[in-house]
Amino acid sequence: MAKIKPGKGSPYAGIMGVGGYRPTRVVPNDVILETIDSSDEWIRSRSGIATRHWASPEETVTAMSVEAGGKAIADAGLTPRDIGAVVVSTVSHFKQTPAVATEIADKIGAGRPAAFDISAGCAGFGYALTLAKGMVVDGSAEYVLVIGVERLSDLTDLEDRATAFIFGDGAGAVVVGPANEPKIGPTVWGSEGDKSHTITQTVPWTDYRDGTVDRFPAITQEGQAVFRWAVFEMAKVAQQALDAAGISADDLDVFIPHQANMRIIDSMVKTLKLPEHVTVARDVETTGNTSAASIPLAMERLLATGQAKSGDTALVIGFGAGLVYAATVVTLP
Repeated sequence: MAKIKPGKGSPYAGIMGVGGYRPTRVVPNDVILETIDSSDEWIRSRSGIATRHWASPEETVTAMSVEAGGKAIADAGLTPRDIGAVVVSTVSHFKQTPAVATEIADKIGAGRPAAFDISAGCAGFGYALTLAKGMVVDGSAEYVLVIGVERLSDLTDLEDRATAFIFGDGAGAVVVGPANEPKIGPTVWGSEGDKSHTITQTVPWTDYRDGTVDRFPAITQEGQAVFRWAVFEMAKVAQQALDAAGISADDLDVFIPHQANMRIIDSMVKTLKLPEHVTVARDVETTGNTSAASIPLAMERLLATGQAKSGDTALVIGFGAGLVYAATVVTLP
């Protein structure tokens, strides 16, 4: 029996650069209140959201990704030709095929990299980051561009009081490459498919095509069930990620959870007993829930504003539709 040679990758991988893109249109709660019976105070108290960004027709999934990806590549000190793989996490690219990653790779000038999409909802960035780490360590690609991008305004029912105010648009990206020490920890990830009904699309695309329904499909959720799951279960997953990385909450510099809801974030901080010195990402207030884009967008803003710095140790965790989750500890670029 022939022996297969192992890959010749780096022993470790790390995040080398980060970039983000937020659409130019800023949408305050007052706009949301034009179509639902609610109040600015109610929205802020339930979610912590004051504004969100909605994309124009020109700010497509591809266009936003190219902007964010280009920034991440430049931040890493690389050129597009250095990129050996492009992994895009999104649920709002409306072409079944081809993968939008192939178009993005071409438009950023990456040559002929491996390119594919994944669909893992709000945990998508963590899933893609884990795949990228594996590629670098295995040697399949030296540098991997990971992009989380969403145009959730296209999937928002503005008459649904439970979800109309939640979602925003944007793209966040990181470059993963070789490292001389562990800079991306073990990933704690999983799924609970028995709860898949709690965050879902209202109807399949075929129902709309066939005229079974006359309203375009949108994202819907059982808010209380999702909130309880996130508050009580995701703090446990976050703690498991700390344990897997061999560190404690005291060792953290930054906490970057999925930007779903300010109350969920605050509850996780309390449950994890994070020290006061830990910087907590609260980008949801001005960006809303951008699903797969939320963690890299929040990471980019913390670094850009000086709230976090290169070399900081950060715990990241994403969770959402599926229900799926992914958590890991990283060193910020």
